[in-house]
Amino acid sequence: MKLTFDSEMEDAHSMLRDNKKHNQTTDTLIGQGSVIDGKLDCESNLRIEGKFKGEIHCKGQVIIGETGEANSNIHGTDIVVAGIVIGDITTKGRLTITSSGEVKGNVSVAKLIIAEGGLLIGTSTMEKAASPLPIKEKVSKSAQPEAG
Repeated sequence: MKLTFDSEMEDAHSMLRDNKKHNQTTDTLIGQGSVIDGKLDCESNLRIEGKFKGEIHCKGQVIIGETGEANSNIHGTDIVVAGIVIGDITTKGRLTITSSGEVKGNVSVAKLIIAEGGLLIGTSTMEKAASPLPIKEKVSKSAQPEAG
């Protein structure tokens, strides 16, 4: 039996180094057992496994884990709810409510995915994601038959 732990760790360290080169931000974690009250402005990804009460504005992905509870209005790029959210959610990306997730509030999203068992108690508004401008086609002049 051969262990490949060293090579796997090397791959993980390599990925971390590459990620740091491209992304100078650090993900934010509110761990299980933590309770926070306030306003959170986040430049990176956010994961909540504890309890948070207040406003959340996140430029990255927001994940409310299975043990997470957010009594918050949430604005984020992509949002995954596996725990409980009481408040409104706004994203120009995708909202995913997993089978263990509950959202009690209104959602305004581009894409909405609710797994079997997931709950949305509120209204949903969906807007198309911004798409690139259409390419103008060249109009060709076709030969006009002469009247005769």
